[in-house]
Amino acid sequence: MIRVLLADDETLIRAGVRTLLGADPAVEVVAEAGDGRAAIDAALAYRPDVALLDIRMPRLDGLAAAAEIVRALPATGVAMLTTFGEDEYVARALDSGVRGFLLKSGDPRELLAGVHAVAAGGAYLSPTVAGRVVERLRGSGTRETGARSRVAALTEREREVLALVGAGLSNAQIARRLHLVEGTVKGHVSTILTRLGTANRVQAAIVAYEAGLCAP
Repeated sequence: MIRVLLADDETLIRAGVRTLLGADPAVEVVAEAGDGRAAIDAALAYRPDVALLDIRMPRLDGLAAAAEIVRALPATGVAMLTTFGEDEYVARALDSGVRGFLLKSGDPRELLAGVHAVAAGGAYLSPTVAGRVVERLRGSGTRETGARSRVAALTEREREVLALVGAGLSNAQIARRLHLVEGTVKGHVSTILTRLGTANRVQAAIVAYEAGLCAP
């Protein structure tokens, strides 16, 4: 059972997301919060597998709450609930350890796929969010510069692993896909992060998108 904390200041949004998650028998919403400070308190109390946080919340915004939760509870995967026009927040959150970005108005299947991916230790970018973020980064000239040359420094196997990281797969899922031992995949991911100069899987996924290894 994947235990989820849901934080959004809009009651109707929380109700809708809760209903969508409730359609999956493997997912349980164990706590809800209406602001960032309450989200941190709930995370510490319930220690969920996944924390779904709205970006804009009172008292403390979702980005600040996410950073606190990542620091205090490294075993809890944090994913942000975003809307159109919040791409700049997504870019800012890449350094905080957030592992997922899900569009509120997106396909419900994406929401569930994202929760499962983050719970399994993977990273998940809603395809719509990924496309918009990559275009924004390309337009600003940041992060995109040299993506292809950075990826070219990886071995063929490492590029295969990076593409699957970009697709949101966990180490265990990548191991099954490539017929490898999970420990071997973990070693590849560690090497990839080091060679790309990225701090986490979401940053690596962005590089994978920028380099064309996977299409938003």
